[in-house]
Amino acid sequence: MQVLVLGGGLVGSAIARDLSRDDRLEVIVADRSPQVRSDLADRYGMKTIHVDVADPKALVQAVQGVDLVVGAVPGFLGYRMLETVIGAGRDVVDISFCPEDPLDLQELAVAQQVTVVVDAGLSPGLDNLVLGHYHELYDRIDHFVCYVGGLPQVRNWPFEYQSVFSPIDVIEEYTRPARLRIDGQVVTRPALSDLEQLDLPQVGVVEAFNTDGLRTLLTTLNIPNMCEKTVRYPGHAEQMRMLRDAGFFSTDSLDIAGRPVSPRAVTAQLLFNAWQPEGDGRDLVVMRVILTGQLQGRPVITTVDLYDEYDGGTNTTAMARTTGYTCAAVARLVLDGSYRKPGIAPLEMVGANRKAYDRLLDDLAQRGITLTVSQREEA
Repeated sequence: MQVLVLGGGLVGSAIARDLSRDDRLEVIVADRSPQVRSDLADRYGMKTIHVDVADPKALVQAVQGVDLVVGAVPGFLGYRMLETVIGAGRDVVDISFCPEDPLDLQELAVAQQVTVVVDAGLSPGLDNLVLGHYHELYDRIDHFVCYVGGLPQVRNWPFEYQSVFSPIDVIEEYTRPARLRIDGQVVTRPALSDLEQLDLPQVGVVEAFNTDGLRTLLTTLNIPNMCEKTVRYPGHAEQMRMLRDAGFFSTDSLDIAGRPVSPRAVTAQLLFNAWQPEGDGRDLVVMRVILTGQLQGRPVITTVDLYDEYDGGTNTTAMARTTGYTCAAVARLVLDGSYRKPGIAPLEMVGANRKAYDRLLDDLAQRGITLTVSQREEA
């Protein structure tokens, strides 16, 4: 079977390499950057093609005849990419953090009889999978919170952060209003708000703040209290709020010496340089999901923890591992028919399928990515 991976960046290349471990699959990476394609071909022997995802005609031509398309493009390209690929009648597994609601493509996906799994990464992604699984087990869930983030193992001044995926998408996290559900009502808060500190094993004290990570959960699951918070080292949120509030993340062009200049584009380039990993780029990923509700008539709190580190053996970041390997595992479920349902399916729907959930976690465990679960009765 033939798989086309759209985007050969840090995460896209990890997806492609992981899928290529299966000799039954022919994996092709599509990217418009000659450098990206050359690196993938030279370092990993990957088959690559030139495709401008922003060109619908070129994209339709590229996906003809493939069995599955995997989307690993920046968020601003994600929705149109999905719409084009679905319209071409191809199954899709996607990790794009698009600002639009992918569930709006449900009617098109059903009409085309294609399976489309969206937000199939770390978060949104694995946390949705966990919630979908426990939503089936619990009598009811009253409260869901996810703390998640990627951090450098070495904390360098001033940002104590390194770019593990597209800087534009990171900035989008810091500017897009965060939607939460409180007492059954959807509430919008500014990104970077409601700052809190927590102490995580193997990491220490970190800060967490609101980001717009719930996405499809606000539609698919009727849980009265839900929020998602991004984790960083203490002080990072204040730095990003300063840049945002001063206009550095604005998309409105400024007239500089008679030329229109986008502050966000300039800031993204500067931050991309400042956030470049030093040395081998060792990073770590943490995720903590806390579920409160009733299980078999008892008030129960379930905590699910994930911790992962950079893999020096394969030179793969923890963020690329946890995001890319999750996506690749979902792709395998779709390819072999283990999960096939026409329409748009975020991972909470996949998690509700016990066999798919168990197989996906087993797939990740084989790659050294494991979830630790603890449970206690609520006082």
